Amino acid sequence: MRSATVINNDRMFAGARALYRAAGVSDKDFGKPIVAIANSFSEFLPGHVHLQKVGRLVSEAVKQAGGIPREFNTIAVDDGIAMGHTGMLYSLPSRDIIADAVEYSVNAHCADALICISNCDKVTPGMLMAALRLNIPTIFVSGGPMEAGYTVVNGKKERTDLISVMSASADNNISDEELVNFERTACPTCGSCAGMFTANSMNCLTEALGLALPGNGTTLASHSYRKELFEKAGKLIVDLANRYYLQDDDSVLPRSIATKHAFENAMTMDVAMGGSTNTVLHILACAQSADVDFTLDDIERISHTVPCICKAAPSGKWEISDVHRAGGISRILGELDRAGKLHQDVHSVDYPSLEAKLNDWDIRRDTCTDEAKRLFHAAPGGIISPEPWTHTTLFDTLDTDPVNGAVHDIDHPEIEEGGLAILHGNLAPNGCVVKTAGVDKSIWHFKGKAFVVDSQEQACKAILSDELKPGDALIIRYEGPKGGPGMQEMLYPTAFVKGKGIGKKVALITDGRYSGGSSGLSIGHVAPEAAAGGPIALIENGDEIEINIPERTISVNVPDDVLAARRKKIEEGEGYRPHRDRKVSLALKAYAAFARSADKGATRDPDLINKLANLD
Repeated sequence: MRSATVINNDRMFAGARALYRAAGVSDKDFGKPIVAIANSFSEFLPGHVHLQKVGRLVSEAVKQAGGIPREFNTIAVDDGIAMGHTGMLYSLPSRDIIADAVEYSVNAHCADALICISNCDKVTPGMLMAALRLNIPTIFVSGGPMEAGYTVVNGKKERTDLISVMSASADNNISDEELVNFERTACPTCGSCAGMFTANSMNCLTEALGLALPGNGTTLASHSYRKELFEKAGKLIVDLANRYYLQDDDSVLPRSIATKHAFENAMTMDVAMGGSTNTVLHILACAQSADVDFTLDDIERISHTVPCICKAAPSGKWEISDVHRAGGISRILGELDRAGKLHQDVHSVDYPSLEAKLNDWDIRRDTCTDEAKRLFHAAPGGIISPEPWTHTTLFDTLDTDPVNGAVHDIDHPEIEEGGLAILHGNLAPNGCVVKTAGVDKSIWHFKGKAFVVDSQEQACKAILSDELKPGDALIIRYEGPKGGPGMQEMLYPTAFVKGKGIGKKVALITDGRYSGGSSGLSIGHVAPEAAAGGPIALIENGDEIEINIPERTISVNVPDDVLAARRKKIEEGEGYRPHRDRKVSLALKAYAAFARSADKGATRDPDLINKLANLD
């Protein structure tokens, strides 16, 4: 085992063993696998506020299974709280900080295996990047999703979530008193925001990738069944460690599980359920950490052949608990498998093959186990509390309806097109991303005049002051990885256009990002970004912007020679710089120095790092 480096009887490491003893490891424990438990507990985030208890639960399960649990913490940023101000500049860069923190802790202490307790937006991909770099036995177990809220609107009780309260804040028809009511009821429990936002999308994706257990993406944080998931993960990781170190079984390693075909299956699931556009950014980054040749071209290919069969909030009417009742990720994978859309030569941390797993966990199969059926009966409890595991409420029945239920079969899709699409054109030569599941079909083909701003702040001002008019295409540039820096997630602009009642009448285009909670014609990840000289930097007010989702195109209808003249003027002047007032810290400048555009996952440029380090 890796830990033998410091735990064996070599006299040189007597000091290391003394320190382990001081931390509670006894003589009888030496020789057991050391399991690092990366916990992202934080009292800032409702998705993480309960993870301190989760860590203790997992730690005890590891100990009972014969391992040595060593828990440590990473940072976590709440995108909802950081949204709309300069705090959002730190969100995406935190992904690299988290990945580095996990790598540092595991390698510094020679841990043998890893459990990642994640939940919110950048934590899951950050830990996933680290796990794929380290390539030691690893299991992911998230904190679970939040229950949807209920708010009385115009005398009617309606389901609400974070997007509801943000949109309400821009609606002049809603009084201050009504807005406070939204605030009090929209987010009723601990857990990641209800709906298929980025956090839940990523937790579903790790399940589809094979590195998390069934139910990881959809079992509510508030339900007692979630507790069983944590205990199961704690026991299983010790088994995986023993299989690898004692039996030379490298099939349990993350890189053996997260193969090119596994990445394609996970992205197929993501497209089929209309996950967050941010998953595109993160899955590209994770593939690079795994040295897997999975690119934006692969995602584009998948998006052309997979329809949307599960349209969850904020794009559709179904909450995450409804998707769970319909069989969760295993059911979506089951439908895709029946349609011949998945690779069969993959396995997971808990099953030797995809077929074996779906036989046990796809609720539409006759072979589905009682354990699976029991799990998917877990329902919302309606108890407002930040505490986990507050109830055992169950649905009366499961939702197996393939035509009108939360999860459709491939012959009755919610949308014929996939839930995510990659667009190309002279505005985005290297591509950009749109969540088609959240776009009304009436504006799948859009033409409008450009309204150009150089920051999210300017965009919000234009929307709230009614400067942005129906038919306009709001261009928000210099918010990419380098230009922000940090590639801000811009939920406020999308929420505000919805609140203003023009969500189906305008387009929003940025080299930054949009939240998984965004809907409407919101196109992000434009590459190359403005700060890297991308064509988005050349657009001027009044230019005609044309978007065609079925054709997968996005263009600025300006002659090439005119664009060339504009480029020359910029390059002979101040260069590709935004016109705004924003203080940028040294830490963010360090991120910007190495950041690549979105088509590369906004990851650090390895060639530049190696060149500067001069260590290879």
